[in-house]
Parts: sequence; structure tokens; C-alpha cells
Amino acid sequence: MKIIGIALGTVALALGIIGIFVPLLPTTPFLLLAAALYLRCSPALYEWLLNQKHLGPYIRNFRENRAIPLRAKVVSVSLIWLTISYCIVCVVDRWWAQLLLFLLAVGLTWHILSFATLKKNI
Repeated sequence: MKIIGIALGTVALALGIIGIFVPLLPTTPFLLLAAALYLRCSPALYEWLLNQKHLGPYIRNFRENRAIPLRAKVVSVSLIWLTISYCIVCVVDRWWAQLLLFLLAVGLTWHILSFATLKKNI
């Protein structure tokens, strides 16, 4: 079970890292999943993840404050709307698919903005 947990944690970690660059793929949930799996299966990997310069603050801030930094909110919501607007205008030609993309953008925006704003920077 340890090997499976570590493998799943590593996959979640990879998806979290990819999510930093891909607007519709969430970063924090995958990093939290990786942290939870590492905590159960390998405390050393858990400590390593928490001590990472760029990834550790995502996990610590969300775990401690259940909040997202203002900069992360602005960047996330902006990239979501830019990407989905481009898809609606230039890629998708079916009205129902455009509506679904619009509703997806609204839902993602609501979800991100529903979290408190972290007062200190990560």
C-alpha cells in the first residue's frame, strides 16, 4: 500500500505542478492530495513537499488559513476567462457548447472567489 500511495501522491504532485501553468487544472487540490498521501505513506516525502520553496506555501497557507492569495485569485480568474473566451469565440461553433464553457467559467470563478483572500503573500 505504501508504494501505491507514494505513486498516487507523485501523480497528484505532477498534476498540481502542471496546474500552475494550465489555467483549468487546479493546483492546490492536487498538492493537498499529494500531501495527504505522502503523510500517510512517507513522512519524509511529506516533509520534503512542505519544505519546497514554491510548493510548500500553497499547502501550508491553504491548510492553515483556507485562503487563497489575492494575486493567485486574480491570475487564476483572468486566465480562466481569457482561455474560455478564446474557446467560445474562436474554437467552438455550437451554441450549447459555448453555453457550457461559459457556465464552466462562471462556476470556476465562483469557486475561486468563494475562498477567503489571504492577507499575506506566499
